[in-house]
Parts: sequence; structure tokens; C-alpha cells
Amino acid sequence: MIPLQDALFRPVRAGNAFEETVERLMQAIRLGVVPPGERLPAERDLATRLGVSRVTLREAIRSLQDAGYVVSRRGRYGGTFVNAELPVPTPDHRVEAPDLLDALTLRAVLETGAAECAAGRSLGPGERRNLRARLAECSNAALDEYRRKDSRLHLAIAESTGSTSLTAAIADVRMRVNVLLDRIPLLPPNLAHSNEQHELIVGRILDGDADGARRAMAEHLDGTASLLRGFLS
Repeated sequence: MIPLQDALFRPVRAGNAFEETVERLMQAIRLGVVPPGERLPAERDLATRLGVSRVTLREAIRSLQDAGYVVSRRGRYGGTFVNAELPVPTPDHRVEAPDLLDALTLRAVLETGAAECAAGRSLGPGERRNLRARLAECSNAALDEYRRKDSRLHLAIAESTGSTSLTAAIADVRMRVNVLLDRIPLLPPNLAHSNEQHELIVGRILDGDADGARRAMAEHLDGTASLLRGFLS
């Protein structure tokens, strides 16, 4: 039988290394594989098992420290320890696994399709300017504005499909996803990575690369899904 730690601390995919590292660490904490008060595996060992750089691992640990899940201690007996008292979600912050899966599945189907469709159209100058403007707004957004600007960019991509019905459907699912996103902390490394992915998605759309746009959007959504599963499921 495979030890549970080995099953959780398996190599992550390269595309969303930070987000998946956070997800794996949160799974280990929430499932009690590393109980409150206990130390996580040594940094070098954990980075090797997850297949990530130590920089990525440190960013993930720092994010969980800021969110109140772990604490780092120096010295001979130091390391990263799970906090004795973990943040307790209020009842309205709990999400049933089927509800989370339903929202993420619907979003993946709609938004990857929208990116592909937008890239397959001959976009007019106004549509192209709108995409670039929304991308710039999101890239330069302050932390307290990020989710709103991020939503506006994703809706601009939907609008670029030329389908009112699809745009309305994506607006609906985005509302559902935003409720979930509001229940997890904003992690600056994730936002920086999201901005890089946004650049790629919009670039693929403007270049008319339908398959590339779909793949870039799928990878982007996978990263968000990893964080939501890690914190909420």
C-alpha cells in the first residue's frame, strides 16, 4: 500500500506548480496527514517529492503562513509546522464537494470553449482594443481590485466570441466562482502567475491560434481549481 504522504506529496505539473503545491500542502493539513503541531517534511525533501523548485515551495509555504495554516521556526529543531489551531471556516464558507466540482466543470467547459471560439473569429479593431485594455487593467490592478478586473477580462474574452448567450452563461458561472474565490485568500504569487497566463491567453486569441487559446485557458483554469480544491474541498 502506498503511504498517504507519498500519495499526496507526488510530483505536480509544471504549468501550475505554485497552485498545485499549495493544494497538496492544504490536502495534507486538512486531511490530518500532517497533524496540528507537527512538522512538514524537510524543505529539500518536500521540494524533491513534489518536483518543484525550493523557491516555489517557499512561496507556497509563505502563503499558507500568511493565511494562518503553518508557522516557520528557526534553530536546530526548526522547520515548518502546522499551526496547533487552524483557521475554522464559518458555516457559509463551507462548500460541498459536488457543488465545487459542478462549478469548476461548468466553468472549464464554457471558458475554454470561449477562448477557442474568440481566437477562431476575425476580431475587429474595437474588439482587439477591448481585450488589450482589459488585460492591462487586470495586470495593473491593486490587490483589492484584482478579482473585479480579473472577472472583467474573462467576460471580455466571452464577449469576443460574438455570442450573447455564451457571454451570459459565462457571466453566471463567473458569479458562482467569485463566491468561491472570495472564501480563499488572495495569494500574490498566484496573481502574478495568473497575469502571465492572461497574457498568453489574450496573445493566442489575437494571433488567431484557437487550439493554443483553448489550451492556455485550460491551464489557467486548472490553477484556480487547484487553489479552490485545496482551501475549500
